[in-house]
Amino acid sequence: MTEVKREVFGQMPRAEGGGVVEKFILKSDSMKVEILSLGCIIAALETKGRNGEFSDVVLGFDTLEGYMREHPYFGATVGRVANRIAKGRFTVDGKEYQLFLNNGPNSLHGGARGFDKVLWSPQVLPNGVCFFRLSPDGEEGYPGDLKVWVTYTLSGGELAINYRAQTSKTTPINLTNHAYFNLAGQGSQDIYNHEISIEADSYLPVDETKIPTGEVATVQGTSFDLRQPVELGKHLQKFHLDGFDHNFCLQQAQARRLVARARHPPTGRAMEVHTTQPGIQFYTGNDLDGSLRGKGTVAYPKHSAFCLETQNWPDAVNKPHFPSALLQPGEEYNHTTWLVFSAA
Repeated sequence: MTEVKREVFGQMPRAEGGGVVEKFILKSDSMKVEILSLGCIIAALETKGRNGEFSDVVLGFDTLEGYMREHPYFGATVGRVANRIAKGRFTVDGKEYQLFLNNGPNSLHGGARGFDKVLWSPQVLPNGVCFFRLSPDGEEGYPGDLKVWVTYTLSGGELAINYRAQTSKTTPINLTNHAYFNLAGQGSQDIYNHEISIEADSYLPVDETKIPTGEVATVQGTSFDLRQPVELGKHLQKFHLDGFDHNFCLQQAQARRLVARARHPPTGRAMEVHTTQPGIQFYTGNDLDGSLRGKGTVAYPKHSAFCLETQNWPDAVNKPHFPSALLQPGEEYNHTTWLVFSAA
């Protein structure tokens, strides 16, 4: 059985349109998840270790003020288009669109005021919560009125996130959740003793601005071969890597499949990622630098968390040979990701 509670988390500043931010607490016997109506943010996720002790394994803030300041999308739903669009430019139906550039020469995670920074309308479900918003035509430069539903449901040790959208004009769309995980517990210094595996035979090499070059490269014989579990710290050292911030290409199938696994041997905590999406961005918190203080005023240094963002491939709207990122009127965008937590 899942218990669902709601409470007030804070009040949006008037400059941001005001409005009450609510927190929804989903609780099963093995997990507790807290989700905000601001950005559909996963603000906390507590799960058991092998000794039965609960720890919060996602980075974030104790108060709304933390989320109102600039931060690297902790726990948020990002869109309309997650990841990068080269030069913030794309063409649909012969018309060129220019987006706000917020990541060097590129547009990242929906622009200046993406889905992570707005209030969503919640509806409580028996085992979770569904958030809705209408992204108006022209918001952040994107075409079409876009209706979006993000639904979180909790069952035992499994958190499901379903994304649905419908549009009035052809528009690119790519939704994901940007939770930062540390299975040792948020606030732990690093993720070097985590074991990571990703079920991908190929990945996307990127240029110096993190835009895919267009090549779909094999992982065989490279540092990107994570098909067997690697201990992250040793793996980064062995290949002299600063970290990962890359899209791994998943088997193209609309069905649910296991695509990645993270494990923290000292606590026994493990997380499996299952999805219907064609890609997963593996990011090792390379840009965290200790300047941000999160829950319990703990500093978040470099490599103190990882993200496994299930999504379409970056810049797909400008790469015809990538899986299509376009949603047409009359169609429905519908993807689900399942995070399955266990301890052994």
